[in-house]
Amino acid sequence: MLSAVEEKRLQVSRNTGAQKKSQLGQFLTPASTATFMANLFPAGEGACHLLDAGAGIGSLSSAFLERWRDGGFHFQQVAVDAFEMDTTLTVHLAETLEKFNHQGNFSGNIVTKDFIHTAVDALLGNLFAKPLARYTHAILNPPYKKINSHSAHRLALRRVGIETVNLYSAFVALAVALAAPGGHIVAIIPRSFCNGPYYLPFREFLLERVALHHLHLFASRNTAFKDDEVLQENIIIHLERGGTQGPVQVSTSTDDSFADLVTHEHPFEHIVHPQDLGRFIHIPTTPAQGSIDLPPSISTTLEDLGLKVSTGPVVDFRLKEHLRDMPEPDSVPLLYPAHLSCSGTTWPVEGMKKANAIVYNADTAKWLYPTGFYCVVRRFSSKEEKRRIVASVIEPT
Repeated sequence: MLSAVEEKRLQVSRNTGAQKKSQLGQFLTPASTATFMANLFPAGEGACHLLDAGAGIGSLSSAFLERWRDGGFHFQQVAVDAFEMDTTLTVHLAETLEKFNHQGNFSGNIVTKDFIHTAVDALLGNLFAKPLARYTHAILNPPYKKINSHSAHRLALRRVGIETVNLYSAFVALAVALAAPGGHIVAIIPRSFCNGPYYLPFREFLLERVALHHLHLFASRNTAFKDDEVLQENIIIHLERGGTQGPVQVSTSTDDSFADLVTHEHPFEHIVHPQDLGRFIHIPTTPAQGSIDLPPSISTTLEDLGLKVSTGPVVDFRLKEHLRDMPEPDSVPLLYPAHLSCSGTTWPVEGMKKANAIVYNADTAKWLYPTGFYCVVRRFSSKEEKRRIVASVIEPT
């Protein structure tokens, strides 16, 4: 049955324009990934109430129900609440769920309302809100889209103590909030929540409420949703509401075929360092010692060492009139990632699409750095280079 759903997914993906996909921020889950996610849940027993928010055509629900039908789950009955607002997809979603409706121990419910507002109203117990179950399971491929700080979604989320900047993290936080004690959540989401200040409130919200059981990392950024040509570093997470935190399973695969799947177990303190106020989530890809395991004597910050970090103050399109393709007598070097490589720094580079220099004058002086020694880090690599971070030294000469 999942193959039929997969065939429908490919058809829908081909017939959906890139603009609409970007507007909705939703990309349908390939069958192989859906099956892998469904298999992360424990076997379970009794009654299951499954949440699939941003359900699309039902690929994730179908994988979950397939495992149940094949005996991989021991539930006596299963109910599914599938949230999907795109009416072009709900027709296919209904067909997917209907295929499991031949037995009296299954019920599928499609909700076409906004998941965020519906969940917030239910959590607050609003008088006219539709009550939602405390879900025993949730399987999610949520939409990826930024939330404006003054939007209705952002304001609604704050009412239930959720502060976050993207729809995907909002969906996961709400799924956790709606989960019953011991409820399991499996989601495929961007890796961006693992670090940085913007997602700190979201990380704190999660780590206060769940045990982190499994992290899966795709080695290639363009394979998790390759049919939609998405260049995004995605991970799969398995959480348990109110669970006991133990070692974390960390698995990796090159792509969504999972043909070279490798799994290692790591102590939780190697994933989230006990002394880290930023609550960064580290994903070690080998059992070897990593930087998180350095001796306690290495405890200084960059500020302690007299070092500063900057993303670079020059915004080229705002200073366009001052840019020069090649150096001129009144200009100074302007550096881009194309100037940096593992072997060192090359400047200028003839024929480069970006400028090599910027004029030094009263309008640009405040954006420029004094001559000196700098370590410049290229944070993104092209064409899936082996090294994702490249550091180069800029010398005064």
